[in-house]
Amino acid sequence: MSDTIAAIATPQAPSAIGILRLSGPGTAAVLARVFRARNGRAPAEQTPRAMVLGDLLDDRGRLLDSVLCVFFPGPDSYTGEDCAELHCHGSPVVLNEGLRALFAAGARQAQGGEFTKRAFLNGRMDLIQAEAVIDLIDAETAEAARNAVGQVSGSLSRLVDGIYDDVMGLVSRFYAVVDYPDEDIAENTRQEMLDTLRRAENDLTELRATFSRGQLLKTGVPAVILGKPNAGKSSLLNALLGYDRAIVTDVAGTTRDTVEEKVRLDHVLLRLIDTAGIRETCDSVERQGVERSRAAARQASLALLVLDGSAPLDEADEAAIAVAKTVPHLLVAVNKSDLPRQIDIGRLADRFDNVVSLSARTGEGLDTLTDAIEALFPAGTEVQGQMLTNARQADAVSRALAAVQSARAALRIGMTPDAVLTDAEAALAALGELNGRSVREDLVSTIFSRFCVGK
Repeated sequence: MSDTIAAIATPQAPSAIGILRLSGPGTAAVLARVFRARNGRAPAEQTPRAMVLGDLLDDRGRLLDSVLCVFFPGPDSYTGEDCAELHCHGSPVVLNEGLRALFAAGARQAQGGEFTKRAFLNGRMDLIQAEAVIDLIDAETAEAARNAVGQVSGSLSRLVDGIYDDVMGLVSRFYAVVDYPDEDIAENTRQEMLDTLRRAENDLTELRATFSRGQLLKTGVPAVILGKPNAGKSSLLNALLGYDRAIVTDVAGTTRDTVEEKVRLDHVLLRLIDTAGIRETCDSVERQGVERSRAAARQASLALLVLDGSAPLDEADEAAIAVAKTVPHLLVAVNKSDLPRQIDIGRLADRFDNVVSLSARTGEGLDTLTDAIEALFPAGTEVQGQMLTNARQADAVSRALAAVQSARAALRIGMTPDAVLTDAEAALAALGELNGRSVREDLVSTIFSRFCVGK
């Protein structure tokens, strides 16, 4: 990390402000060639972390923009090395010309996520905090943002570090036993070790249990809209979205493929999947659509079963009901409440726990439906920032948990210290992958490759 990197840190679109970002040992020298402060002082002589008004020069020394510059001396900076930001007017032309000037002055183009990668490598944050940065950028609900910022602030890291330190203390004791085999483990010391492993097991079990909710929080609840043709599935999709996303006609079987969109309902993010109507058909294209509907149901956490309230239940409805019942959560939406009702709501309530009457055409009953959805996926009670949100984290926790359980079982039945030590060290290795204390370089590169340039 002996070179200095630069990137545009804001979207490439006209805006009020655009930011150019720098990091590396040559930050002050690069700035001195492209930024001329109105107070006449060089960048390194400015008050740290204070905005300074000045002129941004292009690669030929010509005035490009009137900007604000802030210099962050290392190690007290985001990356742990000298950093700077140039706050320009948000013209893509200005930003690109400014970036070209920075390159001409000695900086190079930053790679995706390289600023945060340097922060990790310089010890400014661990791997959990680094991954949370992109979660915060990608957050689509306030609850997801709160969990991500909690992780950035170190909430989950402190929990994992506590488990790691406890297991490390246990490993240190066992090394002493292995090195000095003639010294018996006192019974109270053995019980303390068992208690340490039990606490670690409980903490890891609780942590692993947060993954399913963390995934829903991060990516949204996969919700499939099921029903027979012309029940009003696409109309319901459009009503929930607030605009016409799917084609709606009186012709049954209009939807031949799945249509996916996201919609936020207070704290719940839904990944809505409109599907082809479920029925027996000779049309080969529609038959493929029906099969895709069934496949979508197999991947869903919520089924919104749409029934046409203006017509009695028939075989096609029962076929859709059979598919909907395979989904973990089910809400029955009796549509077309603006027409004379032919379905007995009371009998449906006897069959299903959640039945809502609505009209996708007029919007009547939509609030009741959204309230029912939110009740199925309530806001969590977990400590903000202590939910696992990706498969890598969950896998590391699962492996650490399995190793701790094995170590505890070995100690309980009196196996030799080296056997217990092997399992305890496996737990440490998994926890080290989780927070980055011991992680392969190729894995680090893969993680940071998901980041945008400039972060």
